[in-house]
Amino acid sequence: MKVMTTWQGKRLFTSVGDSGYSIGMDATPAYGGDGKGATPMELVLAGLAGCIGIDVTMILDQFLGSVRSIEIEADGARKEQAPTGFTSIDLIFKVDGDIPDYRVWKAIEMGSKKYCAVSDSLKADIQYKLVLNGIDVSKT
Repeated sequence: MKVMTTWQGKRLFTSVGDSGYSIGMDATPAYGGDGKGATPMELVLAGLAGCIGIDVTMILDQFLGSVRSIEIEADGARKEQAPTGFTSIDLIFKVDGDIPDYRVWKAIEMGSKKYCAVSDSLKADIQYKLVLNGIDVSKT
């Protein structure tokens, strides 16, 4: 896998991977950017949520007809000193549909432990929560 990242001026960069899709990244004004793209750390969270989301939908494929929506909220806590990487990340799965919580949990657990390459690549402690049909059914 290869990604080419090209400077566009100031703090703005554009990356294009093997898929051919372009992603714009920029720093916030506080760091000399113009905010014309997602920050790299936002993309890390988006990549994590997208990766495990794809895994979960693949694992639940035969049950997706009973699922109305899936949202994954990623909330990351970062170190205060540079480099300010993530120390912990909460992934909250918000699922609506006629599907038992144990099926969704099994998919989340399989995705996180067996398939998600992004979570496997991160040093942060990742915690998973599930809200099914508006009810928190997170494991304690």
